[in-house]
Parts: sequence; C-alpha cells; structure tokens
Amino acid sequence: MSVLPESKRFVIVGAGIHGLSTAWHLAMELERRGQGSGKDIVVLDKTGPGAGATGIACGCVRNLYMTKELHPILRHSVDVWQSDPIRFGFQQVGYISAGEANQQADYESMVESHNACGYRSDLYVGQEAKSFLKSIWPDFNTDRIEVAHFEHPSGYAGTRQAVAGLAEKCAQHGVEILAGVEVTGYDLAGRTIRRLHTNLGKISAEVVVLSVGAWMGKHWDLLGLPEELECHYPDGGTVTQDMWTYWRLLEGEMYVDRPYRTADDRDPPVLHVELMNTPVINETTGEEMSDHLYVYWKNAAERMETIGLQGGTIPIKIGNSATLDPYGHANDAYQADDWFADYFVSAMGYLMPRFKGQRSKFKDRRNGGIGAFTPDNVPIFDWVLDNAYMVADSNHGFKMIGAGKLVAKVLAGENRVPELEPFAFTRFAGGTTFGSSNSHCPWV
Repeated sequence: MSVLPESKRFVIVGAGIHGLSTAWHLAMELERRGQGSGKDIVVLDKTGPGAGATGIACGCVRNLYMTKELHPILRHSVDVWQSDPIRFGFQQVGYISAGEANQQADYESMVESHNACGYRSDLYVGQEAKSFLKSIWPDFNTDRIEVAHFEHPSGYAGTRQAVAGLAEKCAQHGVEILAGVEVTGYDLAGRTIRRLHTNLGKISAEVVVLSVGAWMGKHWDLLGLPEELECHYPDGGTVTQDMWTYWRLLEGEMYVDRPYRTADDRDPPVLHVELMNTPVINETTGEEMSDHLYVYWKNAAERMETIGLQGGTIPIKIGNSATLDPYGHANDAYQADDWFADYFVSAMGYLMPRFKGQRSKFKDRRNGGIGAFTPDNVPIFDWVLDNAYMVADSNHGFKMIGAGKLVAKVLAGENRVPELEPFAFTRFAGGTTFGSSNSHCPWV
C-alpha cells in the first residue's frame, strides 16, 4: 500500500511517458542547479506506471509531422532515446513515409525543417522515391508513390521497456512513484492549487504537473476550467471548439511466416504510407473499404509470442466525452472495429504482395485505446494555473520522451524554453492556433 506524504514541492500526476520523463529530468535539473533533488518530487498514478496510452502504444519514434514547430521537440526526444537505448528498448532503424504527388510540397517543407533543426532527413521525389523504396523492399508496389522521405534518427521502442527504464531512472535520482493513488479533486485559492485530494488523503504542493493523458479532460473539469474555447487563427478567423475531443485508436498485430527484413537482411525502418486518392479494397470481398489508404507498421517489439508485425491506421473520432475507465484493452466500448483487421491486412497486401492472403495471420486479441485531443490537435505545454503546469500531448505522446526534458527546465525556473513556446495555452486567444493539415489524420 502506498503511503501518501503530507506535502511535496513537486507533485506530478500521471506516470506515463511524460510524467516519468519530466520527473527524471526535473530531478537532474534540480541537482545540477543546486536547487534540490528527486526527493522533492512525487509521481502519483491511480493504477501504475504505463497503465494508460503509454503502455499500449505502438511504439513508433518519428518526426513525421507537417507542423514544423514539433520538429525540435522530437530532436530532443531522440537525444533522450539515444541516451540509454538498451534500457529504453530503442531500435534506431529509421522511419520512412511515402505519399502521392499532392503531398510533395508538404514533404519538401517538412524535410527542410527537419534538417534545419538537426534532425537528418532525406527527400525522394518521382522515380527516385520508387527506386528508394524498392531498394529496401523489392516487392513494394510503387505505382501510386511520387514522394518519400527517410528519417535517419527515428525508429521504434518497446513500451514496457521504456516505462521500466524511466521508472528506474526516477528511482536512481530519488523520485518517489506511488501507484494506486487517484487524484479526486483540488483545493484552490484563486488560481493556485493548495492541496490535491486523493483516495489516500490530501497532499499539498508548491507545483503540480498534470500529465494524465486521456484523463486530462477529467482533471480540467475538476479544476473548474471551461469546456469550450474560442480559438483565434492567424488568418483572423475565430472558431469555438470543444476543449477536449476523444478519439479511439486502431492498432494491432499480425503474424508472419518468415522474418520481416530489408533486401540487405536488416530490421526495416518503420513504414508509414498515406495515399490520399487511392482506395483500400478488401482483398477477400473485393469491396471498397475506404477512398484513401493510411497505414503504418514495423516489427513488433512486444505482445507477440512469435515473429510478427505491429501497426495501425487513422483513429476514429468519438466526440467531446468518452468512458475512460476501464481503459484500453479492458474497455468493451472502444475495441478496434471488426473491419480493422480486413483494412490493415488489405492495405499491407496492396503495398507489398508478400502480405496478400494473410488475413488469417492477424492476431485475434483485444485492441483498444483512447486519446484526448486539444482544440487544434497539437500539444499544449504551459501553465494553466499559477502553479499548475499542463503536459497535454494530444496523443502525440510516446515518441515525445524529450518533452519532459524541456518541461523540467521550465519547472526549475528557466524563463524561456523556445521549443515549448509555440505550444503555449495562450496561442488560442493570441491568434496562433494551429490550422488543419493536408492529411486525413489528426496527428499530422
């Protein structure tokens, strides 16, 4: 049974990728500055480390975002992954995405931004894109491919390995992680949190960090903050949006008969393909399942008892409310749809003939998860009360292990952390709300 202290200087709510990374890096920042140590920090989680989206994530580590302001954060994240790849289970195999001609300008801008912030990426257009893909996967169907890019620093990691590694780092620096402690309310004095109510009693804090993933909306309500937000855009437009919108995730695994390798017998890069004008045809029935193709996959790092692949497609919007408990695979309401397995395997078979006729190899298990997205589908990193800092990743989470490194600088008193400034909560009122992207997916 966890024993709740009466007070801590820093109380971090949520022991997912952000809560644990923030706690670890904050401990190091305090030590480095002579301002304290990990013993000034406690992490509370109602279940335990990695019990939310972090623990069931696909595990991709990428910088495939058309929102260029995200690119520096991912550069810091790769630095963290590389700092201890063994404990974090990081496989730096690279990340490849491919698309049609209508995405070329987006790819050119993205790759330019990657390289400008020190995140090495290569761009391939036209026949070069086709040849590049076939050099890695000789059976790749490149008929509709006109652009591709390769991120050298990226790859994938095991979610359970990463959580265990972060928890170990926290323990090494004296950070206490308390499982089974649910925050049920807050005592406020104006815009300051004085105490947190939990199922084990109350705890006072100088600073509270909210890193609760899909439960961010619940804590937002507990703090009495508004359900809707007026969003001002750079073009002068204004739209009233729900503060939180929930999406359910569609990811799963399939077995393979032989190891999935590149032409030169290596672990392949993570592959991501969006063909905005190419339908997905059910290879069993011949029926059109979607008027566009969006799929990603990689070698499975966990949850497979034999060789297999793991991937997914675009999440499904739920709306401004969702049932969060039980979470993930335990929630009957939000399991992957029956059609997902057909879609996933049919899309893979279209792109690589080696996967044709493999529907029976899809792993039959529960697949479900929920994410809480911000009004513009982009993370918020900012103070939302005088002593409450919010890490709301808009379900960009697992790959952004380095966000905690940057947030720790803010919590330790650094006045400016430029990489986080575009993601301030004040952007919505200040006219810098992020706009839509040229993609069917809210993540891009």
